[in-house]
Amino acid sequence: VQLQASGGGLVQAGGSLRLSCAASGRTFSSQTMGWFRQAPGKEREFVGSISSSGGSTYYADSVKGRFTISRDNAKNTAYLQMNSLKPEDTAVYYCAAPGTPFTTVQAMGSMAPRYWGQGTQVTVSS
Repeated sequence: VQLQASGGGLVQAGGSLRLSCAASGRTFSSQTMGWFRQAPGKEREFVGSISSSGGSTYYADSVKGRFTISRDNAKNTAYLQMNSLKPEDTAVYYCAAPGTPFTTVQAMGSMAPRYWGQGTQVTVSS
């Protein structure tokens, strides 16, 4: 699976952005997908995940209620809708896939995914 994230940019606090993660390969629809982020000087952290069907999602407490993950399996694309953005959301955002089937959305929060996109920068100004 090859992943390519896009949609990052500069936005004011309180604004919104939607990130996309385009995947190649025939296994996208069978994979749980996750989003992670890494702020300057900090470790990479889990943002959220979505099941292969899109029926289940799971979020980090820091983004719950503000971020929404969705996917379109027909387009081999996952999305991260980010609303009410805060300066502390500034980071490079990565999409990821575990590389194994039947990975739960909760498990994505504590594992090291096998496949990563290249990352897209999100900067939130105050």
